[in-house]
Amino acid sequence: MEAPLTTYRAATTEIGGLFPLLAANGMPAVGARIGYDTLAGGAFYCHPVEWVLRKLCTNPNMVVFGEPGRGKTSVVGALLLRMMPFGVKTLVSGDVKGEYSPLLRELGVTPIELGRGLRTRLNALDLGPLTARWAGFGVARQREEIAGVIGRWVMLLAALAEAAGYRATVTDEMVLSTVLRTLLGVTDGYSGLRPITIPQVHHELAHPDQRLWREARFASARQFLDHCRGITDTLSNLITGPLAGLFDADTNFDLDWDAPIQSMDLERLRSRGDQAVAVALTCLGSWSSMATDLQADGDLRIVVRDEVWRQMRLGLRAVQSVDADLRLSRKDRKIQILVMHKPSDPLTVGAAGSQEVTIAKDLLALCSTRVLFGQSTRVASELTEDFALNEKEDAATTGWAMERPGRALWKVENRPGYKVQAVLSSIERRLFDTNAQLRPTPARPPSADGGTGR
Repeated sequence: MEAPLTTYRAATTEIGGLFPLLAANGMPAVGARIGYDTLAGGAFYCHPVEWVLRKLCTNPNMVVFGEPGRGKTSVVGALLLRMMPFGVKTLVSGDVKGEYSPLLRELGVTPIELGRGLRTRLNALDLGPLTARWAGFGVARQREEIAGVIGRWVMLLAALAEAAGYRATVTDEMVLSTVLRTLLGVTDGYSGLRPITIPQVHHELAHPDQRLWREARFASARQFLDHCRGITDTLSNLITGPLAGLFDADTNFDLDWDAPIQSMDLERLRSRGDQAVAVALTCLGSWSSMATDLQADGDLRIVVRDEVWRQMRLGLRAVQSVDADLRLSRKDRKIQILVMHKPSDPLTVGAAGSQEVTIAKDLLALCSTRVLFGQSTRVASELTEDFALNEKEDAATTGWAMERPGRALWKVENRPGYKVQAVLSSIERRLFDTNAQLRPTPARPPSADGGTGR
């Protein structure tokens, strides 16, 4: 009988000395463990902020591409979940298909649902945590915060007007800024802030008092009304159209900002049409930026922008809004994650050669990390051109990544791509099963009396 083999145990740091020639993938072992690098054989970790601090890339933003069924949602969901132990919280700014809601419920967090038959309301001009912190700011800080809020709201209202076919002028923006400042109460010595809603803005435009039209440098109330007719009517349509009541009334819920994740579930809004979803995403984008800007110093937050191309189709202002959020991600300590199907999605936001398309296409350059799931050969050629993929990387997206869900080519800046196979736990596979609705509901066992048990 042969003697049993001797077993030795050692830490990975010691084993590394026994096998010094094993290849490593060059990325630090910090952050969320996604899976393994199929070329190097080692674990692959993701922490976009650490990558910036270690000068591996220039910004923490990510863009995720992949055909339906390739595992985009599963891997993004796993990333959110696995970043939580590092103190990173998440806001899903518009969950179009309700795919992240199971994760929230598993963590004991109730997603905010908007749509048909629901009582939830979100004021697009909600001040969020600014109201509670206002009294503690000095005059200089108050002026800085108000300038940011007014600028964001003007861009939002201009984007909503553009969605209805009206492009706001510079004068329209000046008028909106004047109205918003008046309604907020910042013209009376910064004593406090008054909550406002879109119907109030519309009322001020439709029924201007003498002080307003004179401050806006109009010769008469009639001249004011004639000039502002376009922006006034488009805001009226928002109040009475398919989104009536959703974003034009006071917010009637409280967000728990200490929760590890929050989400705005729009699944029940899809029946109102693509434009309704796009407008909702625009309102949510503005509101979430406002709400997260005042997060505690040192906090990191992931903001997921699912199907962001829907929002950008509203027009130039909507595209500029997304662009601004991406450019400020490092300053605001946010990791913006854009989720799309294919690189041509940004090209659908406007006419060929338009400013909208130019800015939208440049958004890819504002995302240092590109996660490329399986794509057809036709779409992969677009990826190759946009991200300067070499022949092997191109083959990985059309061949290797198509063979199994969860496979993706991870490109970090101009570094060679990493072929990563994501690994999910049994719980994660259940939470992120986007095909669950396609499976038949299991039949109930017969009851004791021979019936169906219903």
